[in-house]
Amino acid sequence: MTRFARAVTIVWIAMRYGLDELVLTSFQHPWLRLTARVASMGRDLSAPRGQRLREALQKLGPIFVKFGQVLSTRRDLLPLDVADELALLQDQVPPFPGDVAVATIERAFRKPLDEIFTSFDRTPVASASIAQVHFATVRDKNGREREVAVKVLRPGMLKVIDQDLALIRMMAAWVERLVPDGKRLKPREVAAEFDKYLHDELDLVREAASAAQLRRNMAGLDLVMIPEMFWDLIRPEVLVMERMKGVPVNQIERLRAAGVDIPKLARDGVTIFFTQVFRDGFFHADMHPGNIMVSVEPATFGRYISLDFGIVGTLTQVDKEYLAQNFAAFFRRDYKRVAELHVESGWVPPGTRVDELEAGIRSVCEPYFDRPLKEISLGMVLLRLFQISRRFNVVIQPQLVLLQKTLLNVEGLGRQLDPDLDLWHTAKPFLEKWMHEQIGPKRLLRELKEQAPYYAKMLPDLPRLLHGYLQQRPAEDLRRELRALTLAQQQTNRLLRRIVLAGALALLALIALMLWAPGGFYR
Repeated sequence: MTRFARAVTIVWIAMRYGLDELVLTSFQHPWLRLTARVASMGRDLSAPRGQRLREALQKLGPIFVKFGQVLSTRRDLLPLDVADELALLQDQVPPFPGDVAVATIERAFRKPLDEIFTSFDRTPVASASIAQVHFATVRDKNGREREVAVKVLRPGMLKVIDQDLALIRMMAAWVERLVPDGKRLKPREVAAEFDKYLHDELDLVREAASAAQLRRNMAGLDLVMIPEMFWDLIRPEVLVMERMKGVPVNQIERLRAAGVDIPKLARDGVTIFFTQVFRDGFFHADMHPGNIMVSVEPATFGRYISLDFGIVGTLTQVDKEYLAQNFAAFFRRDYKRVAELHVESGWVPPGTRVDELEAGIRSVCEPYFDRPLKEISLGMVLLRLFQISRRFNVVIQPQLVLLQKTLLNVEGLGRQLDPDLDLWHTAKPFLEKWMHEQIGPKRLLRELKEQAPYYAKMLPDLPRLLHGYLQQRPAEDLRRELRALTLAQQQTNRLLRRIVLAGALALLALIALMLWAPGGFYR
């Protein structure tokens, strides 16, 4: 009954703000437009369409606000008036009263506000779908007064989110049963991923831990700043962090007036994204402009400032290697290799003809190379890839949904900063270097070094374990496995001999170079 009531509420709000009229008037068929005019009779729909859409999403709750935030970065897909209105969802959602925030803080710490902060501004500086932020000051362990930002969860969020997620799960089940492509799209798995990330965002301790991890990962890059967490002042519903000062990344004229190199800023954003994804497998997955500023302080001039770490994405080593090989093949225009990777990974049925899949991928990607970002719509590329995927029964990977969303955010941000940014060529050198480090000799040496303690511990026990194992096996199995072990040992010996020979030759070459090169020992 709760889900039914929520569904009725959603339909009522959509009708109240005229969203049905927006959908119907987008079609060209005359009778649909006539239906829209009839449906709008008796309702006041004089407000601009973008404003009505924004207000409806705000009224519908945090999940719908998140959806609007993602749409706001796609100005290539939306009318400008709609995109401008949806951009207000990024940090201008109506706040809840400051007294409610204070009550939440005092309940979380079980002490009066004055015992926690030396000063606290009850007027929020930013308000989003899940929480809002207040500025304050605290004394640290050394007695210094520090400026901080205090993030406080909206009250009653869990109940609203659970209701909406129940509806999403129900609709996902319908899609899986009724839509021809339902099972391939894995809607229930995607809904489960969305459920997980939204509930993670409601735990501010988890968000603080994610921020701390990103801060460590990005420490040596000198392109992005992550605020310090004040762990003594962090609870599930309250987060206290270092106050960061900068210019919002979408205020391009202010940044240009301050002397920031805008094209470099756009390239740095791509570098940060690919570093987090392919080097660390741990990335900031909510990179809309409301969460990003740029420092104009002399010591950190031109660096990004990342905020709001409620949603982070993770990738396994297998995911990273598969994606990197796909990107590298795309950059080389090696569409055959892309098709082969889809087959090898199990994304398409094993009987799929590689040449046909290669031709389909080529028809999607080839028209977009060697063109600036302003002439490329990644949304159109994804749409055509989706059409190709239907033909070849490509299985959607739920674990990559966040990565796809973040890539759209990065493209939208790059488009705003520098319409001439070439996303592909900016990322290509980074990915080629990453592939070399992951597949080349550096990775072999790194893995040997990491596994050395394990092998050192295992080797003394190996004869005893092998003897005990052999005593418990039938004779025929023993002979078969001994032959396999002997063959493996022979292969290992040959490999070791080659390594020793290669090392010896390298050493001899080095000695010869030192002896006979100009400036050698005997020159």
